[in-house]
Amino acid sequence: MKLILKFNLVFIAIFLIGLGVAGYMSNQLLLQNAREEILQNARLVMETSLATRAYTSSQVRPLLETQMKYSFLPQSVPAYSATEVLGGLRKKFPEYAYKEATLNPTNPRDRAVEWETDIVNQFRGSPDRGEIIGERDTPTGRALYIARPIQIKDGACLPCHSTVEAAPKTMVDRYGPANGFGWQLNEIVGAQVVSVPTEVPVQRATIAYRTFMLSLTGVFVFIGIALNLMLLAMVIRPVSRLSKLADQVSMGAMDAADFRVRSKDEIGVLADSFNRMKKSLVQAMKMLEE
Repeated sequence: MKLILKFNLVFIAIFLIGLGVAGYMSNQLLLQNAREEILQNARLVMETSLATRAYTSSQVRPLLETQMKYSFLPQSVPAYSATEVLGGLRKKFPEYAYKEATLNPTNPRDRAVEWETDIVNQFRGSPDRGEIIGERDTPTGRALYIARPIQIKDGACLPCHSTVEAAPKTMVDRYGPANGFGWQLNEIVGAQVVSVPTEVPVQRATIAYRTFMLSLTGVFVFIGIALNLMLLAMVIRPVSRLSKLADQVSMGAMDAADFRVRSKDEIGVLADSFNRMKKSLVQAMKMLEE
């Protein structure tokens, strides 16, 4: 097996191992960064909903207390405001979703569906759990969701949700007496659920991964070609010439020209040594002939 073939086999083996390791590590890193970006988007939507709830509770609701005596205004309910604000977001970004999924809601649109009910029950089973993160398939593609419990920590919420008799009449007239009652202090009644699409960040990660791998492959190919040219010019050709000259001398061609190289590296040292050996061999043959 020729030296250059051995070199290329070793180089290709090293290239494939390096490419595999780099590919695996870069893929994992890019997917992790994509997931972090998705989570960041989900948490941004969640914090927007919390800010809307706080604004409604502290600034909007007090302004509507008088009107509430005559007509129930859902705009005074923090959950309603957050749902409406983020519903406006969905007009431009339909893949994003926000819902205050509740087991026994006053407003029927907040009723938890099957998978949301499972999340609420997980919170009810583990009251200390502050957040649940998961993924699910949706009609618009794969989505990541982040959920936080809705827990009745403020007794001010109970007059509207404890009993029908204690609730504002205007609210009962609007939504009826069948739903949204029987809540208790510190009870987990639902979950805030934010869903964001995973397609765009994952696609960007995939494109970046492919670009990186193609670039890395191109670099390795360029290095391989450069190393082969250097090996041919600096090692293979000089050694081949020296091998042919050694064959000529071994066949008795003592008048063969000396092996000349300009380099002062190991090949140059080998050439000088061979030339000295040839001269010594010529002198030895002359002495034997005398």
